[in-house]
Amino acid sequence: MFKRLWGAVAAVTLASVTLTAGTARGQQAEDYRENINKGTVSIISGGISGTYVRIAADLANVLDDGDDLRVLAIMGKGSVQNIDDILYLRGIDIGIVQSDVFAFVKRQNKHPTIDERIRYITKLYNEEFHLLANESFARVEDLAGKRVNFGRRGSGTAMTASVIFDTLGIAVVPVYDDQPLALEKVKAGGIAAMVYVTGKPGAIFETIGTSDTVHFLDMPLTPALMETYLPSRLTSQDYPGLVPAGEEVRTLAVGAVMAVYNWPEDHPRRPKVSRFIDAFFSKFAAFQGPPRHPKWREVSLNATVPGWTRYEPAEAWLQRNAVNQ
Repeated sequence: MFKRLWGAVAAVTLASVTLTAGTARGQQAEDYRENINKGTVSIISGGISGTYVRIAADLANVLDDGDDLRVLAIMGKGSVQNIDDILYLRGIDIGIVQSDVFAFVKRQNKHPTIDERIRYITKLYNEEFHLLANESFARVEDLAGKRVNFGRRGSGTAMTASVIFDTLGIAVVPVYDDQPLALEKVKAGGIAAMVYVTGKPGAIFETIGTSDTVHFLDMPLTPALMETYLPSRLTSQDYPGLVPAGEEVRTLAVGAVMAVYNWPEDHPRRPKVSRFIDAFFSKFAAFQGPPRHPKWREVSLNATVPGWTRYEPAEAWLQRNAVNQ
């Protein structure tokens, strides 16, 4: 009987020790999970061949500081989808979008309260409208009735392409392939042209040589288009395989914006975003030289974006530090 009693006591003791060890391990795992998440900020960007993802990668490379601040650069599907993701996708704090997407989404009345829920941290740079066509098409007017790739549905490119062709009164047949596939189709003559709104030089165009039967088309800078977009140009320095030396192609540009969810003061995600803003603004000089993307040299932290409201922690930082660029 004594042996049975001793065995029972030992079993209870072992169970207690096992439970205590399991609880300790569980608490240790929970502490580790909390520590690894406390400084993580996620940025939704764009496709692998665009400028957004390279900008987001630069942010991660420059700002990552162990557990205190970790930037996760996530590939996205374009400006319209990025707005949806900032609003509703768990874990997304910040997104890079085109400046005209805010007005577009409001016109669609897709998110009636967007004025209160979305803010911006800073304007980034201008993105150029690239219209690449098969060499059999000489002018944008020649594309009427032809198949033109607008990029993926929900992308900023698709939105801007739709606005621009509607404004010009040129009825094309939209196609919604990803950009690498669209480029191959333009080369083969399967579609007439492709549109891509991206900061020059766009990586997807850098591999095109003089032997490829494609070229950029001049864009007419009409008064109606100039109400929304900026004039720009593509040169041989940008694309030596596409633009002959000494020549240039007229085009349009739209601003890129770092958008953010408007977390309230008592929300636990707000300190994370504030920590990101402080690090980004404080280390801004590190973005303006090699090996960072050349588009960083266009960024002015205190530039305003018409129709948008700056996120309060970003505005407060600029006021405290009296940034004047």
